Amino acid sequence: MAKANMIAVIDYGAGNIRNVMKAINYVGLPAKLTKDPQEIAQAAGVVIPGVGAFKTAMEQMQANELVVPIQRAAKSGTPILGVCLGMQLLFDSSTEFGKTTGLGLIPGEVVELPQNSGYKVPQMGWNENIVQQASPITTGLAGEYTYFVHSYYVQTAAEYIAATVDYGVQVPSVVNKDNIWGAQFHPEKSGDVGLKVWQAFAKMVEENA
Repeated sequence: MAKANMIAVIDYGAGNIRNVMKAINYVGLPAKLTKDPQEIAQAAGVVIPGVGAFKTAMEQMQANELVVPIQRAAKSGTPILGVCLGMQLLFDSSTEFGKTTGLGLIPGEVVELPQNSGYKVPQMGWNENIVQQASPITTGLAGEYTYFVHSYYVQTAAEYIAATVDYGVQVPSVVNKDNIWGAQFHPEKSGDVGLKVWQAFAKMVEENA
């Protein structure tokens, strides 16, 4: 049985944990930073935070034996939200510093933003979201600006893309497959718009608890 609304924030040494924890607490849910498989299994929701490199993150995930517990939580129907690098980790693989296998929760590959598009790499700053599919996470997101910091982006099928931003290429900003969600931007750094994302996720968690 799931704990009452507890969010397991995956602890694999990623940055920006404090802001993520504060944002989750702000929308009324208790959050616990954990690498304990039992706590991940019992959580009503799972958040995968992160800034940095895909390869290093997956090495830390493997070293801390977190991959299987996250995959099991996903399979059980637990709502999962990956943020920034955490979103990229949801996919099959990345080309960053050599091909690296990801969590495999959504089909697709993470590749470098094009260097010849006239846009600076990394994308760093605010960009306007274009909603591709109506969903709880994208409600109120159309035409709104959110904060991005990344050099790589996801290439995946249209069916998994809930919102995009234009950065020389169409960059998926929100992705979804069943109970798995990802935001390429930082909701915790995106003001009121970002808080709506956390609130939408909180509602999913409460319904799942």
